[in-house]
Amino acid sequence: MNGTFALLDWCVVAGYFAAIALVGILASRRVSSDARDYFLAGGRVPAWLAAISVLATTQSAATFLGGPDYGYRGDFTYLSVSLGALLAAFIVARLLMPRFYTGGVSTVYELLGRRYGSGAMQAAGLMFVVGRILAGGARLYLAAVAVSMIVFNGVSGSGVLSAAAILILASFIFTFHGGLRSIVWVDLLQFSIYAVSALALLALLFSKIPVPLSATLHGLAATPEGHNKLQVIDWSFALDRPFSLPAVLLGGTLLYVGNYGLDQDTTQRLLACKDADTGSRGLYMSALAAIPVMAIFIAIGSLLYVVYQRPDLMGGATLAGPARGSSSANVTTFMHFILTQAPPGLRGLATTGVLATAIGTTMSALNAMSSVLVQDFYRPWKSRHIAVAETHYVLAGRVGMGLTGLATLGVAVLSFYWQRYTNTPLIEFVLSMMTFAYAGLLGVYFAALFTRRGTSPSVTAALFMGFAVIFLLQPYIADHLGMPSVFRRLAFPWQLCLGTLVSFLTCVATRSREPQYRSSPSLLGVLNAH
Repeated sequence: MNGTFALLDWCVVAGYFAAIALVGILASRRVSSDARDYFLAGGRVPAWLAAISVLATTQSAATFLGGPDYGYRGDFTYLSVSLGALLAAFIVARLLMPRFYTGGVSTVYELLGRRYGSGAMQAAGLMFVVGRILAGGARLYLAAVAVSMIVFNGVSGSGVLSAAAILILASFIFTFHGGLRSIVWVDLLQFSIYAVSALALLALLFSKIPVPLSATLHGLAATPEGHNKLQVIDWSFALDRPFSLPAVLLGGTLLYVGNYGLDQDTTQRLLACKDADTGSRGLYMSALAAIPVMAIFIAIGSLLYVVYQRPDLMGGATLAGPARGSSSANVTTFMHFILTQAPPGLRGLATTGVLATAIGTTMSALNAMSSVLVQDFYRPWKSRHIAVAETHYVLAGRVGMGLTGLATLGVAVLSFYWQRYTNTPLIEFVLSMMTFAYAGLLGVYFAALFTRRGTSPSVTAALFMGFAVIFLLQPYIADHLGMPSVFRRLAFPWQLCLGTLVSFLTCVATRSREPQYRSSPSLLGVLNAH
């Protein structure tokens, strides 16, 4: 096979776009009349749909391309991050979800406004928008790599720019009218497509390996390089390993607390349920369902390693992989297999799997960022000057999506050069981008939950310090600053721990005014009430 799309492949891709357009139209037959309906689907999302929508959001192109990339390069230790995700789901369900619903908030940052004032709320919302643009741009970059290979037969800066622009435009169009109500139903379709395509590709890979499954597993457990590619738990305490057990239990838990509870992109789905219990059930279901999904994509990478690197398991001759020495070889192995080995039809289905994850997560991010800009910034400002109809804020939300879409596009192009410099595995690259916003937000929320200290200025300073710590620990910056080697190669979970600690200490450096604290329920009160 030469990797050229057949007519059947293009028909599958066209059918996909027609399907999500139809789902979006059906889901948005009732036009959103107010901002809460547009951003939170009127609070009518059931737990199972919220779970799938959260899963489709978190299991983005980073999973579809990053999971196989990690399995190809390494082992199954990334799967152990599920331990941190489950711990985080419990923490968010017990501590944060009740507060969100009791307060009737539209964004998770409104709680900070009630504790520390509007300045703190807006600072947190702005930090989320900046962090989501970075993380969303990184995810968009991965999908743009796949689209660039299909459309331009290679990966380059201009190809990534063009492909990312196509994906941004498609995401904006499909979420324009219905808001979150359209997104959650499109998420269901997206998840179904990429799950089916992943299982089909896993089966295809098995069919390419001539030896029995037992021999394949034995070969993965004992590679010629002396590595066990079936290892799930990394028991080491090395600070440069992102998925060691200590890193997963500490930094991984923090990462998912940030993702599930403080990231409007994810939390928005949970806030769209009828009550806190329904949202919490959706969160638990999503965290559990993510485990087999991640395992499938890592297994795909392990089998890619067999078909491209293990002639002893392939009857003496491996498949021809991407050109060695290619600047994009490390990030295109999975797409190379799809384009050269998948039969017509499956090639198109797998491609739509990439498109589904990219468009689904980009739709979600644009809507979430716009909701924060409108609800936490524009509405308070506008309401002080003139009273306008709710439809005005719906229109403002669409403008916000356009602006954040352009910013996300710029970061996607930057990520092309950033990831090439660090040569970081794709999944690690995307997760590390999420820590920029989470470090400051985690430190501030921990101060609000567990102490009586902090003021609006200290919240703003804490958010900045958390971001600054993560920025300074990036390899390019740390190398140029001549930092000690332990900081230059510190894995992202430990970076998040350090950034969160610095943010927390900054926030609690000043004492809250007593009336502010009384306006916020105590942690003990939340636990007793639930």
